[in-house]
Amino acid sequence: MTKIIVVGAGIGGVPMAFELRDLLGGDAEIMAVSDSEWFQFVPSNPWVTLGWRKPEQVKVHLPEVFARKGIGFSAAGVRLVHAKENAVELRDGSRLSYDYLVIATGPALAFDEIEGLGPEHNSISVCHVDHAAAAAERWERFCADPGPMVIGAVQGASCFGPAYEFAMMVVTDLRKRKIRDRVPITFVTSEPYVGHLGLGGVGDTKGMLESAFRDRDVKWITSAKVDRVAPDSVTVTEVGEDGGAKRSQTLPAKLSMFIPAFRGSPCLKQDDGTWIASLTNPRGFVLVDRFQRNPTFPNVFAVGVCVAIPPVEATPVPVGVPKTGYMIESMVTAVAHNIRDLLAGREPTREPTWNAVCLADFGNDGIAFVAQPQIPPRNVNWSSQGYWVHAAKVAFEKYFLRKVRKGTSEPGYEHLVMKLMGIEKLRPEAKPRA
Repeated sequence: MTKIIVVGAGIGGVPMAFELRDLLGGDAEIMAVSDSEWFQFVPSNPWVTLGWRKPEQVKVHLPEVFARKGIGFSAAGVRLVHAKENAVELRDGSRLSYDYLVIATGPALAFDEIEGLGPEHNSISVCHVDHAAAAAERWERFCADPGPMVIGAVQGASCFGPAYEFAMMVVTDLRKRKIRDRVPITFVTSEPYVGHLGLGGVGDTKGMLESAFRDRDVKWITSAKVDRVAPDSVTVTEVGEDGGAKRSQTLPAKLSMFIPAFRGSPCLKQDDGTWIASLTNPRGFVLVDRFQRNPTFPNVFAVGVCVAIPPVEATPVPVGVPKTGYMIESMVTAVAHNIRDLLAGREPTREPTWNAVCLADFGNDGIAFVAQPQIPPRNVNWSSQGYWVHAAKVAFEKYFLRKVRKGTSEPGYEHLVMKLMGIEKLRPEAKPRA
């Protein structure tokens, strides 16, 4: 029987395993491998940091879910992918062979690239639920003795939404506590302008986010490199359009939070410290073609944040391209259908749309945008703001967690609703045959 291994059990890996099982039925042996028994809904981490959620509310225990679906599971974690040998080596020393491999690891967090950055040093993080839980304790201590804050995304970051969300939510929480007047906030970002998001902006995200910052008395610095994060300050350098340094300054910061740059998973790095040749780019992200398949190893696919996507445009300070939720789901659907076609003796033809639907919650309102496709030029380039975004984000959290608990990738009614909105996962010329 065909063996398929999915490496990773996050927002990409879990739906990937579900969709493969639903599409292939009993025609394949499917195995998911992760370094944890728990799925965490990463978009909820800013809420966890502020105490608006408990970690257990945004986690799902996976062994029982996968067992009900007839999907094998290991939480040993992958130590190394042996792409030439069609095998993965687990951290417990065991080895699993595969006919097809889907890499959905997400990224490694490159805190070490900046002095003092990260939860083990001088800044908090919302990138992992454990980071957020630890940050929640620091947040309560901070609110008891408040001071200046610096929030943002460093050079090379490719996920800007959570930084904006956290900055806005912080203001909402501080105002509820009646201590907003005691907390000057500066937003520092590698983006060339507020609302760029690594995407060249979507609709009027620039105007909306600048206005939101002004309404909340948040100062901002763009095209900035973070040089150092100290316990009580952040040193940044503003960069001109020519790439040269314009000004360096040290900002007081009793508490800071930054989205770090990402790089590939350690399981894609060989024992000599080099990334697996032809499988990854120099940052360790997996190279794929338009079918989400690696050109050198045609039985290896990749979905999610681990996929290599070049920047949409040159910027004074390097910024990456975000991989948003619906964009990842479109990758998942394309890969599932392409593997099914390969098992049937056909070449893959399914291409994901990379359409993006994003909800950025501010605690009492928010901004939503739709980008079709996510990478410009676009057929749809829309953004909107209102309380409804906050309500929609809360509803989406509950809905997605329910899907994971039920072992469902995409219920029929979800597909119908998105189709009625004109939002599809597969390109029209690449829809699956009946």
